[in-house]
Amino acid sequence: MSLIRTVHSIAGNGSVAPMASATTTQPSRPATTSQGGSEPVPAGLYLLLATGAGLSVASLYYSQPMLGVMGTNLGASDTAVGFVPTLNQLGYALGILLLTPLGDRFDRRRIILIKAALLSGALLLGSLAPDILPLLAVSFAVGLTATLAQDIVPAAATLAPEKQRGKVVGTVMTGLLLGILLSRVISGVVAEHFGWRAMYMLAAASVALIGVVAWRGLPRFRPASTLTYGALLGSLSTLWRTHGALRRAALAQGLLSVGFSAFWSTLAVMLHGAPFHLGSAAAGAFGLAGAAGALGAPVAGRISDRLGPAVVTRLGAGLTAISFATMLAAPWLEPGSRLWLIAASAIGFDLGVQMTLVAHQTLVFGLEPSARSRLNAVLFTGVFTGMSLGAASGSLLLARWGWEAVTLLATASALAALLVRLWPGARTAR
Repeated sequence: MSLIRTVHSIAGNGSVAPMASATTTQPSRPATTSQGGSEPVPAGLYLLLATGAGLSVASLYYSQPMLGVMGTNLGASDTAVGFVPTLNQLGYALGILLLTPLGDRFDRRRIILIKAALLSGALLLGSLAPDILPLLAVSFAVGLTATLAQDIVPAAATLAPEKQRGKVVGTVMTGLLLGILLSRVISGVVAEHFGWRAMYMLAAASVALIGVVAWRGLPRFRPASTLTYGALLGSLSTLWRTHGALRRAALAQGLLSVGFSAFWSTLAVMLHGAPFHLGSAAAGAFGLAGAAGALGAPVAGRISDRLGPAVVTRLGAGLTAISFATMLAAPWLEPGSRLWLIAASAIGFDLGVQMTLVAHQTLVFGLEPSARSRLNAVLFTGVFTGMSLGAASGSLLLARWGWEAVTLLATASALAALLVRLWPGARTAR
């Protein structure tokens, strides 16, 4: 709770008072923006927001390929070091619920700068951890402050003109998903050549750099709400009850996340066994295949702007279901052909999941412009609930019934998401 008070007190310092515009006596300060932009977002700001989202969320995943090296270096057991990514995810989930709603109450620019400083500091402390216990504490703090990514996305939606909102959100979400998919590849290479502490230092420096660039280039945001912190949290349940479109979006995206997480959390173990006997580098290469699919998200955003986000949610869920279903043919293929099929499926379902997420965000951000941070918090609570369920159930299914069971789970969850989007109430939404 001390972190909440820190963000609350610093962000609240003068944030409710009217803020000077770029035409007043402080021309060197970033301009203030209100809800809903009217001018096209500059390309440089696209890049800043996408890079910031990617680097902040990547902080959650750097540790995963390094756990073996970290455990040996710190003299920790496999069980103890396994709590590092667990606490990352737990901190992130709590941060979404407890910190992200503050974006509707205070200047988002202040919050982004504060979280960037805190996240950079936490990563730096992680690089200096003398044993496993301090590293576990740091891992929880990294998860809390990595929710910086969930402040950047509503900021992008607020800056974008309504007709370009899907394109802008799609661009920023591409950066976020690339951060998730490429973080494991980067950390594995850095840890192998320079050690795991060097990766934490590099991550701290990258987030600090994003903070400096955001301080120079990100405009200030007028608070959209005057609710107290307690009322902000209480309003999450009100938003859930009020908006059926929000409930459908959280449920459908959560179901897609089940299959997404089940695949990626079990892929390395599956490739390590027969008949492939491949190492962690091969799993990282599949991450590159998934990243290729994520690059199609801006196109999905533009389609969402033209046809409406509801149409794109159905297209994305359908593509995800088809991509997972094609992997059911893998047992009848030779090992080499099987790898190519899995890689092609990864491109397809990553694109499908990303398309649907961009469309869902575009949809929910239009429900209540004054509550975008809270709407995003509810949506991503569904996403990370699905991710957690997928990781746990995928590991269990792989151990007991093999990879085909994981594929069946992923296909079934994607079909369930498509059914949610095809339900009569969802078909009338745009």
